[in-house]
Amino acid sequence: MSGSQQSGDGPRTTPPQAPAGPRARDLGIRIGRHATGPANAITDVRGVRVGHATIIRGEGPLVVGEGPVRTGVTVVAPHDGNIFLEPVFAGWHSLNGNGEVTGTAWLDEVGLLSGPIAITNTHSVGVVHDAIIEYAIRSHPPGTGFWSLPVVGETYDGTLNDINGFHVRREHLAEALESATSGPVAEGSVGGGTGMICHEFKGGIGTSSRVLPEEEGGWVVGVLVQANYGVRSDLRIDGVPVGAHLGVAEVPSPYGTRHPGGPGTPGSGSIIVVVATDAPLLPHQCRRVAQRASLGLARAGGYGRNSSGDMFVAFATGNRDLPDVSDTERLGAHTAAVRMVLDDRMNGIFTATVDATEEAIVNALLAAGTMTGANGVTAHGLDAGRVARIMEAHGRRPGTDGSPPSSGGGRR
Repeated sequence: MSGSQQSGDGPRTTPPQAPAGPRARDLGIRIGRHATGPANAITDVRGVRVGHATIIRGEGPLVVGEGPVRTGVTVVAPHDGNIFLEPVFAGWHSLNGNGEVTGTAWLDEVGLLSGPIAITNTHSVGVVHDAIIEYAIRSHPPGTGFWSLPVVGETYDGTLNDINGFHVRREHLAEALESATSGPVAEGSVGGGTGMICHEFKGGIGTSSRVLPEEEGGWVVGVLVQANYGVRSDLRIDGVPVGAHLGVAEVPSPYGTRHPGGPGTPGSGSIIVVVATDAPLLPHQCRRVAQRASLGLARAGGYGRNSSGDMFVAFATGNRDLPDVSDTERLGAHTAAVRMVLDDRMNGIFTATVDATEEAIVNALLAAGTMTGANGVTAHGLDAGRVARIMEAHGRRPGTDGSPPSSGGGRR
């Protein structure tokens, strides 16, 4: 399984993190009307793989360059072929631009994703970008003309992590890529999500999927998020104002203790959303799908605050065997045959994207557990039992919402 890899210089000295909690569907929370895939993960889109490299080391006062370290990198590989030689169509959308996703100008220009999507912390974008190029060079035959504009996104983990210590290195990107697998995906405080905070709880990586019925195309839509945004009181789960029931008197906020170098204010983080589908979409349609992730974020309580970087990338594997931009022999043919979903048949894909985005955020929160980082700052995990009681108080008892049973609701 694509799991948490404890890596870095020296032994891990942090007390073990609590095991990942249940997922939304383990609590009877079924968002939307569509069934999930077998893993309820982005990897339910055939060929998509996810890998993490997780760096957890040290505790106590922050010493820049030494720690404590709570960070990492997560990669999404778009298919099971050579991802550097076989591009797929892609598009992206920015709800609020206080963040970074590299390579998006080229996505706008040609709509081709030629490599993995990587997510890390704000100050490690450069090293991960370079590491992808280095890794890609080894995937090309010797002497091949080659250039690359990798897609790397970020969110800020400096409240818990020694973000100015530059602890993510080239080998961590290679570790994440080489560990990338299909099937169940590790969630919560892993990979790029290791040091992230969401709605003033511990946040991180979350994922979910939807399978459309045949009358809506039969396609699969999968979402992966790195959730690091939001104010406690705004958090909603399937319409229930969960955050309003969990004030800081009951569950302290990590921002109650200020520390040097951190933003120190709720809602100042960001979220990256990656959407995958096996539908045959063209680049402009991928961009439209990426826009719909905004609606799933809004339903969970994300308002696109001024200091939040909310950026979304969508890719589609329904058109394969596309020529790489450096494949001059095939480009000499002038044309390539592609397919597309009719625009008035996109609604099922839009709905699946919205629902899976919301559920992925909930899964990230439930899986993350409690983490103490630099200067003793603690981000508390979202307690599943407490959530279940709040949902029940709002009439959301398992089996009473009229939703049909669906696959993918079990533990990882």
